[in-house]
Amino acid sequence: MDTTPLRDANRALLNAAATVAESSDASPAPPAGEWNADQILAHVTLINAATITAISSAATGAITTYDNRTAQDAWTLDRVITLAGGNAGLRERIRIQADALCGLGGPMLSETELDTPVPALLLSNGKVVVDQLIPLRDIITGLAEVELPGHTRQLLALLPKDSGHQAMT
Repeated sequence: MDTTPLRDANRALLNAAATVAESSDASPAPPAGEWNADQILAHVTLINAATITAISSAATGAITTYDNRTAQDAWTLDRVITLAGGNAGLRERIRIQADALCGLGGPMLSETELDTPVPALLLSNGKVVVDQLIPLRDIITGLAEVELPGHTRQLLALLPKDSGHQAMT
């Protein structure tokens, strides 16, 4: 499996996170009901960890599931922010996780392992978006094509309107 799109999506997310962190507005306020930059990054670290767990389980033949509810829990997000040491620590954690995901999700797994059906429960804004078996490869692809680009856009939306970065993805 080619993990270039996953590496590119992580790079774009980390670039957006650095841009937001370095913006003149040191703590951009999110729109009502949205996460701030640190919460977005904490969510991504939890999603990455769940994906690494699913990949590792498939490689060992262990039964696995993929459930993103913990990655949306406010208390858990705050705890991860604290444990990582804030924004810079979260970005470093994501960088290291990206290296692991690209190493594990591509060359390490066989086609059979990538086709492993994984029971998945995925929520977004409190609504179920997926509740079915998903091949492991689709979880990895979804991370690269949907999850990370969506959070990249979410981060860039935190920038002041006159920053010139709103259209970047």
